[in-house]
Formats: sequence, structure tokens, C-alpha cells
Amino acid sequence: MEAPVRLFSRQFLTKSHHLPTPNRLNPHPFPHRFINPTKHPHLISTPKPIRVRSLFSPPGNYSPITPNPNPINFLLSLSSSHLSNPSPQNPDFTSQSNASSRLFAWHRAPDPAANEFSGLGGKPGPVVTVVLLGWLGAQRRHLRKYVEWYNGKGFHAVTFVVDPRELLCFDLGRRVEARVTELANELVSWVSGREDDGRERRLVFHTFSNTGWFAYGYILDIMQGREELLEKIAGCVFDSGGGGAFDPKVWAGGFSAALLKNRSSATLRSAEINNINGLDNQSGELGVKEKPQLFESLVLSALEKLFSVILKLSDVDQKLKKIFSILSTNQPPCPQLYLYSTADKVVPFQSIEMLIEGQRKMGRKVLSYNFRSSPHVDHYRTFPDTYLSVLHSFLKECFATVKQK
Repeated sequence: MEAPVRLFSRQFLTKSHHLPTPNRLNPHPFPHRFINPTKHPHLISTPKPIRVRSLFSPPGNYSPITPNPNPINFLLSLSSSHLSNPSPQNPDFTSQSNASSRLFAWHRAPDPAANEFSGLGGKPGPVVTVVLLGWLGAQRRHLRKYVEWYNGKGFHAVTFVVDPRELLCFDLGRRVEARVTELANELVSWVSGREDDGRERRLVFHTFSNTGWFAYGYILDIMQGREELLEKIAGCVFDSGGGGAFDPKVWAGGFSAALLKNRSSATLRSAEINNINGLDNQSGELGVKEKPQLFESLVLSALEKLFSVILKLSDVDQKLKKIFSILSTNQPPCPQLYLYSTADKVVPFQSIEMLIEGQRKMGRKVLSYNFRSSPHVDHYRTFPDTYLSVLHSFLKECFATVKQK
């Protein structure tokens, strides 16, 4: 848990695009100091400058929001302090070391020799690790069902997630880049070795939304020029990602969904409690239904304006173009699977289909499935049987290709 920080500098948005080098954040917030009003009346009565407060209100304390005519200033009045609350760690989901546990987590398959997708003529096939790169705001527990399915197939799994506060800060994602680099080094070290029985190792990437997609692209960038590593990537799955890379609306939609998800859940829980206690009335219904819509509209509008500025910064623009170029023109020669939906409100399905068509024109082996009605990164939960069936068929294709090499 880290100390709350201001999301963006006003000078950054209005005057200068030069970013200061961020100091390392204290891993624990400073304790609150309680002031006795009888001993320090001057401190209580003195007006204080407005500080950035919490983005989320706890259940039952839905405070009214005054619309700000300037959406950027409105966004600046929000805080990421509640985003820093870590989720409880599951003892079954452990990493190789204490240092790496803060960056990614390994989930070992109980019996990697039981991999049903590899092996030909009774000869043991490679040991496989699936790298699950989560959507923005995902937690490890959200990826648990994917991990359990892959482990059940004899695959190891590694999970990597990104908290929104890691991008909504002064360094514009440099901390995330450092984490992805650490993950890439770990994967390179693992896949370059062999099992004790001499079997080779392979990687499969399973990414979610554009956050996971870009993280995968960053890993590919690190592996560029090392064909022996790229050839060990057996397949790539892209769930709800691969479109709108330079569109401020897509970035705003992704961040808005990540930032407001917990608030919406808290509001719904508050409404359920009021209903149980007999407090559900017209006023309460308006508080639950109308205020969140107003709040979400204001946040989305502010984020769109914000990313219209950020995506034009030279440093950001160059990095995005470099990673997008790798993802669109320099993917490894392994099969690709795109899982998307016409109903996706975050990443436009048209842009994903354009990427699919471009990959096919380059001669890549590309499979795709349009779930039609499922929301963003919600295809597995909405259509679990179909999702796993498509994924199973794809993995068979991946390792049939591996066997022929």
C-alpha cells in the first residue's frame, strides 16, 4: 500500500510538459495525526487548502457531487487513495521470491507432465508457462479461474496486473515499464533453460484489454533480435484488446471502467442494505441511479480531455508508436487468437477486426471469435463453455505447429 499521490499536476496540464523525476514512494502511508481542538483551536479554525480526496466513497456514504464546469479541474479533485488498498493474498497463489511477488506471481501446475497438448507418439513435449497479462485494474483473484483452467491442463501460469494508480501519476507509466521489464527478464531466464529431464520450455501469452496487449508488446520489444526466444512463444491470445491504440476515447473508457468499478459496486451494496432496512424510497433510488451516471459522465469527459493532451506528448507518442509497430508488423511466427465482442463499449470491435485483417494479410495464422453480446473482458464469464472450447481448439493448433518444427 502506498501513500496517496496527486493524480496530475495542474502545471503539467496547462503550462509545461516537462515531468520531474519521481521519488520512490513510501510503501506505507503516513499515519493520521489527530488534533485536540481544545489545545489547538487555531489549527481547527484556519482554512486549509483543498487536498485531493478519495475517488471512491465507502458504502452507505455516497456524498453529493457538485459538477465542475471544467472537467479537468473536476478530475484533479479526485484521488487514488482507495485504489491503493491491496487485495488479500491467497496463500495458494505464490511467486518465486518475495521480491517478485510484488511484480508478478507464479502458479505452478501440479503435474506439468500431464500436458495434453504436447507430446507426439508418446514422447514428452515441452513444459509450458502461460503468461496472463491482466486488464487495467484487474487483481490476481480476477485471473484465478484462468489460472485454474490452465493448471488443470498441465500448464504453469504467471499473472501480471496493473493498478490504475501506476499510470495515473507523474511518471506516465515508467513504474509499469520497470515491472514489465522485470517480468520479461524472468520469462527469458525461464524459457532459456530446460527441465531436469531435458525437455524444452515454451511460452503462451494470454492478454486482456489494451493494457495486457501493450504489456505483451513491451515484452516483445525486449526480445527483439533474439529469434531463439521468439521461436519459443507457442501462441498468443488477445481477449478484448488490440484496437484504438491512439484514441483518447478508448484510453478514457478503459481508465473510467477501472476507476469506477469499485464505486459502482459500493453504491449497489449500499442500495441493497437500504432496501433490506426498509429505507428504499424515491430519494434513495435517485441517489443510486442518477448520481453515479452524472459522476461517470464527468469523469469520462475529464479523462478524454486529459488523454487528448497526454497522447500528444512526444515521449508518450514515440513509445506507443514503437510498441504498436511491433504488435502490428513484427509479431512472432506463432498462431494468434482474438476474442472480442461487438458489444464491447471500451475497445471498438472494428479496430480489432482491422488488426486481424492486417495480420492475415501478412501471412500470420490468425483465429478469431466474436461473442457478439458480452461486455469488455467479460466473455469467459458470459459464455464459459464457448470460451473454453475456442481456447482449447486454439491450443491444439498451437502445439500441432510446435510439433512440426
